[in-house]
Amino acid sequence: MRREWLPGKSGFPVPCVHTLTGEEQTLCVLTHGFGSGKDGETARRALAKLPRQGIGVLTFDFPGHGESHQDSRELTVEGCLDDLATAEARARQLCPHAQVVYFGSSFGAYVILHYLSTRPHVGKRAFLRSAAVDMPAIYRDFLDQGRALLGRAGDFLAEEGYDRPIWMTETFAADLIAHSVWEVYEPGMAELAMVHGAEDAVASPEAARRFAREKEAELTVFPGEGHSLAGPGVPEQVLRLAAGFFLKNA
Repeated sequence: MRREWLPGKSGFPVPCVHTLTGEEQTLCVLTHGFGSGKDGETARRALAKLPRQGIGVLTFDFPGHGESHQDSRELTVEGCLDDLATAEARARQLCPHAQVVYFGSSFGAYVILHYLSTRPHVGKRAFLRSAAVDMPAIYRDFLDQGRALLGRAGDFLAEEGYDRPIWMTETFAADLIAHSVWEVYEPGMAELAMVHGAEDAVASPEAARRFAREKEAELTVFPGEGHSLAGPGVPEQVLRLAAGFFLKNA
């Protein structure tokens, strides 16, 4: 694997890691969930396993996450889209003839859906794991719960459950409301496959089912699984589904 710092549109470098050699016929740009990063468990598994199927992987840190030099108070949806565009451009530079596909977890899946809807892109196939299609409502719940626990209003630094402390702000809540995937994504913009836990307490399974139905996505629901899809053998099954989806008709 190779680690790089890519020149970002914001002026801050975009930290990334990839397995690309230039020989791959398929390359996957992978986005992480809120509070995670390119070195999170899902990304590590994908970097280790997908190349065995001939699928190169490039993943990166969103602003304010992982090794990003930006403060999480600077996190915006458009900034995430800019960094995804930077990551895809680098991946295509390394593998100019490869088919481009996307793998997104939770918030990362939400970003990919916006990217497919609003930005120039090459890939036409996306695999969405525990997709946060209702991200504005999810973040509002996080914000309200955190304020209730702290017993105060305003911005606060969330340190539990994230790879690095994340500022929770009203500004980002408003930004998410202004970026609804329900409004921008139209059926047929890409070929979508979704996997979701039936007991997901973060990203609503009902919302995932509705999104899949209305936006014409394939959906696999794992009984008894929560947001992390981490039960025995489940992460491996998720990656097998992703590889099969990426390589079908290849």
